[in-house]
Amino acid sequence: MKALGKILGLFFLGLLLILVALGFALTHLFDPNDYKDEIRQLARDKANLELTLNGDIGWSLFPWLGLELTDATLASASTPDKPFADLRLLGLSVRVMPLLRKEVQMSDIRVDGLNLKLQRDEKGRGNWEDVGRPAQTSAPATPAPKADSSTGSEPASTPRSESSQPLKLDIDSLIVNSARIDYQDLQKGQQFSAESIQLTTGAIRESAAVPFKLSAFFGSNQPLLRARSELQGELRLDQALQRYQLENAKLSGEVSGEPFNGQTLTFGAQGQLLVDLAAQVAEWNSLKLSGNQLRAIGELKLRDISSAPKLSGGLSIAPLNLREFLATIGKQLPPMNDGKTLTQFELVTRLSGTQNSISLDELQLKLDDSSFTGQIAMADLAKQALRVQLKGDKLDLDRYLPASSPEQQGAAAARQSEVRERIADAGQSGTTPLPDAPTQQAWSSEPVLPIEQLRALNLQLGLSLDQLTVQKQAITGFNLKLKSQGGLLTLEQVRGKLGSGSFDSSASIDVRPATPLLKVRKNLSRIELEPFLTTPEQPSPLKGQLDLQSDLSMSGNSQKAWIDSLSGSANFVLHDGVLVDANLEQQLCRGIATLNRKALSSEPRSKDTPFQTLQGSLRIRNGVANNPDLKVALPGLAVSGNGDLDLRTLGMDYRVGISILGDQREMPDPACQVNERYVGLEWPLRCRGPVEMGGKACRLDQDGLGKVAAKLAGSKLNEKIEEKLGDKVSPELKDALKNLFNR
Repeated sequence: MKALGKILGLFFLGLLLILVALGFALTHLFDPNDYKDEIRQLARDKANLELTLNGDIGWSLFPWLGLELTDATLASASTPDKPFADLRLLGLSVRVMPLLRKEVQMSDIRVDGLNLKLQRDEKGRGNWEDVGRPAQTSAPATPAPKADSSTGSEPASTPRSESSQPLKLDIDSLIVNSARIDYQDLQKGQQFSAESIQLTTGAIRESAAVPFKLSAFFGSNQPLLRARSELQGELRLDQALQRYQLENAKLSGEVSGEPFNGQTLTFGAQGQLLVDLAAQVAEWNSLKLSGNQLRAIGELKLRDISSAPKLSGGLSIAPLNLREFLATIGKQLPPMNDGKTLTQFELVTRLSGTQNSISLDELQLKLDDSSFTGQIAMADLAKQALRVQLKGDKLDLDRYLPASSPEQQGAAAARQSEVRERIADAGQSGTTPLPDAPTQQAWSSEPVLPIEQLRALNLQLGLSLDQLTVQKQAITGFNLKLKSQGGLLTLEQVRGKLGSGSFDSSASIDVRPATPLLKVRKNLSRIELEPFLTTPEQPSPLKGQLDLQSDLSMSGNSQKAWIDSLSGSANFVLHDGVLVDANLEQQLCRGIATLNRKALSSEPRSKDTPFQTLQGSLRIRNGVANNPDLKVALPGLAVSGNGDLDLRTLGMDYRVGISILGDQREMPDPACQVNERYVGLEWPLRCRGPVEMGGKACRLDQDGLGKVAAKLAGSKLNEKIEEKLGDKVSPELKDALKNLFNR
């Protein structure tokens, strides 16, 4: 028995020596460099690949199956003179015996000097697309043999057999040095590069954490960008469970270029990443993001990743000085009335989404002194369908509006000086011609609306605020609803309360036709006028609560086009109106008392003049507003008027009738009673000239004054007839004589 064992041992020892000798003979007597042409032809036939081996091929057989390639290039067989890859060195080796157990045990894999040059031509065809396709031959294709119905074939859903199980990997390390990738799209003029690519890993084994480090420099021309990045972590692969983890991942780097206007963004990301193909789940936990001063944390989760991915998670951005952050990435903010805006920003939200949508739900946003809650969503990424629903406590819009530049302020002062000179000249000459154009500032012909952007805008916006401040006016209960799609923007509602009054308006902008169409409807109820008429240089000359209903339409895309086409109607009434610092009643009574040669017995009751009535309507057509029914009632005075207001030139042409009523109180001042001859008599004025001249453009209407004189003469003649005839003739005859002379 011992002899048999000894014989078997010697036999296996001899067999092993024979195998070693055979391996030595193959590796030393057989040179693969002699078969370069056969290898190149095999690459052409099987992969349509033009393989050029300029360096030597090194190899070993046992116990390591090793291969080393140097100075090799790859090209598509259809364009062999245009290689898309070249390689300085590739070295790898595999243990032979573990391959029999379907295990891949490798030593270090080393790749040096790999350069990929990928290009799409003017027709959009890539220089790599033909690689992997068998070469075309002239021989007719052999039809595939039909499956034997008696034996059948294995269905696609049959579980994998043991022989088809994935190989087990055991690699000491992977090293990639000085790799480069260049991509060029001649059709779009785009270029992208990744250079100085460095990759090092630890041991790569099944279900074990694989430490790695990857770094590279990136560049592109559209837009012009340069970036440096580094990724490190531990990669864990479990092919049997189809579970892949990236633990302790850290991404860092810098990016600069045209979008950053010479500034640099230093970015970073950390977390734990998991992809579980069996459960169809991908997760990014313990997420940390940074970009210069910006800091954010959160978590992301994808479900059904192979069929219809669905995103969920959360994101929180720490308090941030948004103004400083934007400056560090080259974003210049326009000048604002308050230079301290956008210094406080904070956001917390839940995330949800699909392949074509993203939504920020349960949003909590803080911006300076304002807080908002609600939702911001891109309902359709392809159509850029934006949906916004926000509710806030307060917003001072004045702080964010553009500040006036010194040039604008100087131009405004020059215009005011010009207006004062024109008014002075008009007052001295006594004639006021109608202007050919607005004297303060002509209507601009520059485009106002971004037509193409509005046509593409897909938006639904809902905004409600407890308080909105605009032009120093506090609006409470502010609500806005707006939608835009297909070139039609509709402001469905904007309403709120302003002081003791309220407003409710709607509008639409239709940019679908070549000439945009605009419609505006306004309804103001009891809106205080004083805040809007007050300036830093002068208090408001008028007080009161305004009711206004208007329905207007216009077309075009400039101030001038809108004014030239403005049409519609408006009605206005002023409640509780007061003319400030002008006691017209007292001045009027003083004038009447002087004419009556009497002294007033009562003292002035107020320094202001209240309006008993101020109302009218406007009919607007092509920029000219006709006002046929202006009515103003003041103590002791009644005014009626009709005329046109030309908005195109800001000129007016009004005929105004003033009736002097005198003291109409229950206990009138005797000195302020109007002679019976003047009761019901309207004194005519003509107001003609630029609107900014106001009352200085008004003077006695000579044509109307002649009619007044005729009426007064007729009244005097009637008195004489009555005095002379008395009761001597019949009343019918006296009336006939009066009518004759009145005519």
